[in-house]
Amino acid sequence: MDQAKVQQILNWPPPRNIKALQSFLGFSNFYRRFIKNYSKKISSLTSFLKKYSHFHLNEEALRQFHQLKDAFTISPILSHFDPSLPTIVETDESDYALGAVLSQISDSENSPIAFDSRMLLPSELNYEIHDNKLLGIVWALKRWRAFLLSLSSSFEVLTDHSSPQYFMSSKILTC
Repeated sequence: MDQAKVQQILNWPPPRNIKALQSFLGFSNFYRRFIKNYSKKISSLTSFLKKYSHFHLNEEALRQFHQLKDAFTISPILSHFDPSLPTIVETDESDYALGAVLSQISDSENSPIAFDSRMLLPSELNYEIHDNKLLGIVWALKRWRAFLLSLSSSFEVLTDHSSPQYFMSSKILTC
């Protein structure tokens, strides 16, 4: 990103009303694929956008605002996708968001290709942990389906929980 744009982002004042918050989130949303755990970083800010929500930036929201601004100054080195390289899909789920990283191993180094994240829907907030983990995997695989289908070999899925192993080892799946 151009240094002049980065400086403008760093000078962006904290939002004083909903319109200013919407403007900042709209801008930052354009760059979400370059910011790891984007949805986690905006969770407190998006809560002000709900209907009948009172706008008042608390310390947590202000901290997230500044963290998001700082994320623009730290540009991750994203690599180009190569279908011949070993590929890894890493997923991470929290109580309110899903996150994923598509990466490839080149020169014995794990290089990120893309980041993505999204907030959980209200109905998904009620999911059990193992269902939430599986949701994260399915969502990431759908998100990067085109990349994964072009691979010349298989890919690896990494998650921080062992419950998805049950789904892979179950002999009889019921509907």
